[in-house]
Amino acid sequence: MHTLLDTWFRISERQSSVKKELVAGLTTFMAMSYILFVNPSMLAQTGMDAGAVFVATCLAAAFGSVLMGLLANLPVALAPGMGLNAFFTYVIVLEQGYAWQTALAAVFCSGVLFLLLSIFRIREWIIQSIPFALKMGIAAGIGMFLALIALKTAAVIVASPATLVTLGDLHDPKVLLAILGFFLIFALAHRKQHAAVFISIVLISLIGLARGDTEFHGMLSLPPSLAPTLLQLDFAAALQWAMIPVILSLLFLDLFDTSGTLVAVSQRAGLMKANGQISQLDKALLADSSATIAGSLLGTSTTTSYVESTAGVAAGGRTGLTAVVTGLCFLAALWLSPLAAMVPPYATAGALFYVATLMLSSLQHVHWEEITEAVPVVVVLVMMPLTFSIADGIGMGFISYTVLCALTGRWSQTSISVWLLTAVFVAKFVFS
Repeated sequence: MHTLLDTWFRISERQSSVKKELVAGLTTFMAMSYILFVNPSMLAQTGMDAGAVFVATCLAAAFGSVLMGLLANLPVALAPGMGLNAFFTYVIVLEQGYAWQTALAAVFCSGVLFLLLSIFRIREWIIQSIPFALKMGIAAGIGMFLALIALKTAAVIVASPATLVTLGDLHDPKVLLAILGFFLIFALAHRKQHAAVFISIVLISLIGLARGDTEFHGMLSLPPSLAPTLLQLDFAAALQWAMIPVILSLLFLDLFDTSGTLVAVSQRAGLMKANGQISQLDKALLADSSATIAGSLLGTSTTTSYVESTAGVAAGGRTGLTAVVTGLCFLAALWLSPLAAMVPPYATAGALFYVATLMLSSLQHVHWEEITEAVPVVVVLVMMPLTFSIADGIGMGFISYTVLCALTGRWSQTSISVWLLTAVFVAKFVFS
């Protein structure tokens, strides 16, 4: 078995060992296991069955991670993405009023488009033609959007008739516990604890259990039924003109997320080629898009590559065996549904704010002295949380970039794909 694994995953060639890969896979799982608690809690707000979403999350993560490991031989794990699940819940369903069945069908369509773009290698043309500043602005804007959701979930900020939002009741123990969870994550992360988010969620949940905010129903049980979400996609409602901006938004969010993650993990693992290309990129994209399609059929939002995979790389992971081990851990987690059910919302707020902070780090790459770059980034950064819509924030960012380039005579900097996307977003705002 050792020889077979070494041959298939080229472990010795990449100066690793089976033991290192096993430890790295477990480390990656611990670093991203918070999604088991966050995703069911978030998607349940759309009316979806939390137990079924938990199972779908485990299965989608297991399928995507194992496929990535076997197909692309990269130490990159997958699961339903943060930001993408927020877009699914708060924008498509709660803001725009679509049923979650329609949203699942939109996720499926975006996955199919991603798959086709990967097969025909159009993805690289699209990614390269979109301005770098907008990519960084979109990542940071989603971070701001997640931060707003985190603060709202924890009741750190609340609605105000006079000022729209205001500071919540800091005497509320639940608010204080949410803040404690946030600081606990950063304290642990500072000490290089890869499972910082997981540990914080568990500790805050235990405090909530002691206070009577939640109930203990055991640690292990048979997985909940997947039936409430399995194959519950409404294609008739999703295949309408009004859904095109939604599907495109899902597609591009996944494109940016996946591309950035693959670059970060490959670079950290020393698997990036001298010319900057990623090893087995096409196969990695096939695995990512296939996982999105499978996840939508199971009943969860877009499945994507996780930057937390760098935790496994730091632990020595260099091959796809790391991803396979992580996938098997998600499969084993199917029997942990009672633990996921006892996590109160305020216990996951800190995790959302932590992810938001990491995403905002992309602002360091923006050329702030160049106004045609800085202004669209600020537009995205401000409008995404204030409109409570990732799609609207992206649309306004594209429009502002295109208008500024036109008014400053920089037509050559604006690619055809940017003009096309700008036209789509203009049509969305005019006719919606």
